Amino acid sequence: MWNQQASPKDEDAPQAPTRGSAARGGPEEDRRKIAWVGQSVSFKGELLSAEDMALDGHVEGTINVRDHSLTIGPDADIRADIVGKIVIIRGRVKGQIVAREKIYLHETAFIEGDVSSPTIVIADGARLEGRLETLKQIPDAKTQTV
Repeated sequence: MWNQQASPKDEDAPQAPTRGSAARGGPEEDRRKIAWVGQSVSFKGELLSAEDMALDGHVEGTINVRDHSLTIGPDADIRADIVGKIVIIRGRVKGQIVAREKIYLHETAFIEGDVSSPTIVIADGARLEGRLETLKQIPDAKTQTV
């Protein structure tokens, strides 16, 4: 018969998704609203997303989040050209970054490449080795190629 008490082995196991997980079909407001690529993930190629995304791993190639936001975590190592609506950088990026609305470079950001957006916010300590361009209007991300 099934025992509801956890065995010693079960204490170290990852916990099952809780209320609102996509697997259980919980209310829309409780569902995860962002795609996440963890620190142990390494990806090469073209990464396309039709939702907000957070990257903490290693990516080489191109990243296109179209009309959504992209957050690069502090431990991320990205060697890719990036296109998005809002791009938030906390880690290391080598490549061109184009955002239709805004780019945030946090104090831990290190960029090697050109950055283009109507609005660019740079925190003390952020490093940028490349060209900075603030345009009134960035071409539509759906047609933009990097």
